[in-house]
Amino acid sequence: MQKISIGKIRGLQQISGKEGIFTICAMDHRGSLQHMIDEKHPEKVKYNTMVQRKLELCSALAPHASAILLDPIFGAAQCIQHSALPGDTGLLVSIEATGYSGDKEQRITKLLDGWDVEKIKRMGASAVKILIYYRPDLKAIAKQQQDTVKQVAQDCIRYDIPFLVEPICYPISFESKNKREFSIRKAALVLKTANEISSLPIDVLKSEFPADMKYDKDEGKLLNLCQQLNEMSEVPWVLLSAGADYEQFYQEVKIACKAGASGFLGGRAIWQEAMAIDDGRERMSFLSTTAADRLKELSELAIKYGTPWHKKSKIRLQDMKLTSEKWHREF
Repeated sequence: MQKISIGKIRGLQQISGKEGIFTICAMDHRGSLQHMIDEKHPEKVKYNTMVQRKLELCSALAPHASAILLDPIFGAAQCIQHSALPGDTGLLVSIEATGYSGDKEQRITKLLDGWDVEKIKRMGASAVKILIYYRPDLKAIAKQQQDTVKQVAQDCIRYDIPFLVEPICYPISFESKNKREFSIRKAALVLKTANEISSLPIDVLKSEFPADMKYDKDEGKLLNLCQQLNEMSEVPWVLLSAGADYEQFYQEVKIACKAGASGFLGGRAIWQEAMAIDDGRERMSFLSTTAADRLKELSELAIKYGTPWHKKSKIRLQDMKLTSEKWHREF
C-alpha cells in the first residue's frame, strides 16, 4: 500500500471538492482549439486570440469546477495574471508538447521544451498532467511512453506534487478505416492500458470510457466494463470526455461514477460549441449559461455516484505515516 506524502495530499485536496470528488474542466487544448476556432485555417489563429478564449473559458467555468486544467503557452499564467482563475479553484498544468512525434501508428509523446515539473510547482499549480498516446499491444512504443511517465513521476515525487496521466488509445492498421472494428477492440485496450499505466508511480488516471456508445448502448454491459476498469486501476481514476457531445458524456460519467470513478476531467463536451461563435458577447453568454449549467449538472452527478479519491486503493489517508514533532526535519 502506497503511503501518500503531505504535498500530494494537499494538491489532491486542492483539485477535488470537499466530498473528495474531482469535477475538473479541461481547457489545455492547443492545436485542437485552433481547429475549433478556424477549421479551414487553424495556423492563422493568433496567440492573442488563443489567450482570449482561455480567459473566457476560465472566467466562465472555473467558479463551478473543483479545478481547471490549463496549458503553459496560452492559458496557465495568463489566467492567473488576469484573475480569471479563482484562488479557491485548483490548477492543473499540462507538461507535454502538443501532438506527437513518429507516424500515426507509432505515436511518441514529447515533453514541452523549456517546461518542467519544477516550474509547474513554482508557479503555484496544484498538479501536473501528461497526455500520452498508448497502445499496450505495441510493446516497444509502450515502453518508451512508460519511460516518459516514469521520468515525470520521479520529478513529481521530488517536488511533492500530484501527477495525473491521460493515456489515449488510437487505431492502427485496418482499424483506422473501420471504426466499428476499433470500437470492438477498445474495451480491451482501455482496460489493459489502465492496468499498465496505473502500476507506475502516478496519483490519478485520466481514463477513456472503455467502449464506444455509438455502437454499445447496453447499460449493463457498459457498467460491467467500467467496473472492470475500476478493478484494473490501482489509483483513483476520472473520466475524460474525448470530444464526445454533452449528452453522451453525461451518460458516460454516470456509468463510470457508479462503477467507482472519482469524478471527471472533461473539456470539449462542456464548451466546444462556443468556439464556433464569432461574436464575443454571444460566446460568453453561451459559456456562462449552457456550458456552466452542464458543468454543474456533471458535478452533481459525480458527487452523487462517485467514489472519493482517498477511498481508492493505493491512496488512503489513514495509511499515511503519522506525523511527529520532527516531521519538518524529515520532510
